[in-house]
Amino acid sequence: MHAKTAESSKTILTDLVLPSETNPLNNLFGGELLARMDRAASISARRHSRRIVVTASVNHVAFNRSIPLGSVVTIEAKVSRAFKSSMEVYIDVWIEDRESGECIKANEAIYTFVAVDETGRPVAVPEITPETKIEKERFDGALRRKQLSLVLAGKMNPNDATELKALFS
Repeated sequence: MHAKTAESSKTILTDLVLPSETNPLNNLFGGELLARMDRAASISARRHSRRIVVTASVNHVAFNRSIPLGSVVTIEAKVSRAFKSSMEVYIDVWIEDRESGECIKANEAIYTFVAVDETGRPVAVPEITPETKIEKERFDGALRRKQLSLVLAGKMNPNDATELKALFS
């Protein structure tokens, strides 16, 4: 199995915020944004693995900026690192300024997907070869995030979390 670039998994979804998708403050519901991010991330993971993928976890979500009614929202997802059968997908959410057209980063998230066969059993996925500076940073951070998640879930002994220990040494 040959390694792939993060860029080859890049997925961009652009949509408009409609009245039925907003809360009483006329901002996009958080749940609606989560669903949009999940769709973009699943396409990205499928592009990378060329397999059926399932959402394993939502590792991080930051709702840094509200997204008002009528906004043009662009969600960009890329696989940041692939492990045995799982893939970390990093998601950036942008809103377009109505007057200037400038894109402003509103939110970000990190999801984990697992590639499975037709019976739902995990299958191997290709590795990622990061190319850009940000891809390399996200690739390096993915192992630390995975180890932290495993330690917190009680699935990894903290003494075995080499990447986390290296942060404090």
